[in-house]
Amino acid sequence: MKFRLGASLGLLAVAACTGTPPTEAAMDTATEAAAPVAETETYSIMVSGTEIGGLDVSRIGPAITVDYEYRNNGRGPTLKEAILLNEAGLPTAWTVTGNTTFGNAVDESFAQDDGLAVWTDSTGKGQAEVDEPSMYIAQAGTPYSLAVYGAALLNDEDRTLPALPAGSLTLEEMESFTVSGADGDESVTSYALIGPEIDPTYFILDADNDLFALISPEFLVVRDGFEGADESLRERAVKYSTDRFEALQAEHAHMFDAPVRIQNVRLFDPETMDLTAPASVLVEGDTIVSIGAPDATAAGEYTIDGAGGTLVPGLSDMHGHMSQDSAMLNILSGVTFVRDMGNDNEVLGELIDKIEAGTLAGPRIVRSSFIEGKSPFNSNNGIIVTNQEEANEAVRTSCEAGHFFQIKIYNSMKGEWVPEMVDLAHECGLRVAGHVPAFSRANTMIEAGYDELTHINQIMLGWVLEADEDTRTLLRLTALARLPDLDLSSPAVQETLDLMVENDVAVDPTYAIHEALLLARNGEFRPGVEDYIDHMPVGVQRSAKQAWSKIDTPEDDAAYSGAFDQITETLSLMKDRGILILFGTDMGGSFNLHRELELYQNIGFTPGEILQRSTQDAADYLDMGDEIGSIEEGKLADFFLVPGNPAQDLKAIKTVKLVMKDGTAYFPSEIYPSFGIEPFIDAPEIVAPE
Repeated sequence: MKFRLGASLGLLAVAACTGTPPTEAAMDTATEAAAPVAETETYSIMVSGTEIGGLDVSRIGPAITVDYEYRNNGRGPTLKEAILLNEAGLPTAWTVTGNTTFGNAVDESFAQDDGLAVWTDSTGKGQAEVDEPSMYIAQAGTPYSLAVYGAALLNDEDRTLPALPAGSLTLEEMESFTVSGADGDESVTSYALIGPEIDPTYFILDADNDLFALISPEFLVVRDGFEGADESLRERAVKYSTDRFEALQAEHAHMFDAPVRIQNVRLFDPETMDLTAPASVLVEGDTIVSIGAPDATAAGEYTIDGAGGTLVPGLSDMHGHMSQDSAMLNILSGVTFVRDMGNDNEVLGELIDKIEAGTLAGPRIVRSSFIEGKSPFNSNNGIIVTNQEEANEAVRTSCEAGHFFQIKIYNSMKGEWVPEMVDLAHECGLRVAGHVPAFSRANTMIEAGYDELTHINQIMLGWVLEADEDTRTLLRLTALARLPDLDLSSPAVQETLDLMVENDVAVDPTYAIHEALLLARNGEFRPGVEDYIDHMPVGVQRSAKQAWSKIDTPEDDAAYSGAFDQITETLSLMKDRGILILFGTDMGGSFNLHRELELYQNIGFTPGEILQRSTQDAADYLDMGDEIGSIEEGKLADFFLVPGNPAQDLKAIKTVKLVMKDGTAYFPSEIYPSFGIEPFIDAPEIVAPE
């Protein structure tokens, strides 16, 4: 819709970009002038069909202002954006202010004049001489930035532009179609934006090349009045992603029509936590059929020379939220099985079907039934309940589904509903894991029958929070700043640890995500990324120099750093008590899983113990140990090849030459360029039978 706002708004929008306020005389002149027409547009933000926020856009000529905010699971970004475009539709000024999902302050700016571009973002200040049309990529830009990128790229002959600070942007047209809304139909065209990130961003422009929607399998930003198209638009995003990954699978998955032998390797043995003598491994179909001499061979076999490297059983991520976008990247990192801790059940089911059919690459997925209480802060996955009977029925539904390993209880569940839920789950053979519901404590959940506690902060907050403090908000993260003052030898801490031991309760700490939350700082690569970050696309590199939490003062810095030290010490106490610690990321796995494993050396695990826990121990925990978890005759062919000895130096798992899952081989060096990732090591040669 359009209405008259007055020329003063245009001046203010320009001021927001340039940082120079208009003079009083200019404002008076603008007010007296004929008011231009301001074009405004509003958008709804939705997750799995539930509206969670909005995006409001106002545009006067070349000046654009945007307000963007949503809340899901008690958190979300709040951003104000101002953009000034030149006649070619390229930005000459751009500002973004506000805060990110976890509270980090955003104060980003960009300006270009006379061939010089300067910018400031969370990584620091930068500049570049510009001698050709180029597009600035806003680090913290709102979804409306896609309209700016899209319109400019459509004006470019080959739909590719150099990008600032680095790289390039490319626009690929997907399809044109019509969307029906409350006030009529809209003719639109969908596109893929390729360049700054690992995966394309799919979005839709209208006939005027203005933003109509940002689409993904679960998250949607759509023009007001078209919320009813939510499901169909998200289905298109699924299709585009599926087509991409099916093409990668068809091109790069090596499937063998005869047995294949990996020669000249040593095997990591989870039982001894060390390497075997040199050997070869023969795979037929999806199964390991024999382990022989390192140079063994037979007629009719494919051979791959392992060059003295190590075959490691496929790794597990015990805290995933698996998506189509992360499935193949996990495989390429040697992660062949994942416990999904909560998802859109229908979307996840479709993904599992595609992986099992072999049309997509991905790990084995063990499913959790996510059950959440209804509240202003609830997550929008799984089953949402409003009373005890609905909570009980959600458990019964999970039992009857027949494909869940456990139920997972979340923040907005009422603690008093949990005991009945646990009893019902255990009666049908499901385990129970979860967060500590708001206003409850870990001790209460242990006594109610939890088998496993999820996230170390969920346990530790109970030692520092007041009874009426609400963990459904960002407090469940910011209150960690209180941990440095906590005495870990106190009766409260010891009581919880005693209860965990007495009731055989495991913990899924998600160690690495707490490292990111507490130790990431603006302008510095966060801990744990140094071994791979220079191989990543520019957008990933910039994100790795961005703090997650709001850390404004030296006192904040010390408190959050001290909190991570306390988490490390607590995990060490748990290990010493014999509490089972499971290794999962809640960060998508892949490269982050490598960091998750690496961190446990801080609390006394050896590389061999870490690999044992992430392979055979994890498989046993998930009741899959007879099929996977080690490299043995008769087990499924799930393993990966690295050139070093990870039983001595765990970093060796980060250099993956080959991954095999179900007997299908993948060479990361062949596939990584499709994600904008520079390969880490060359692939071994496959020698076909004569």
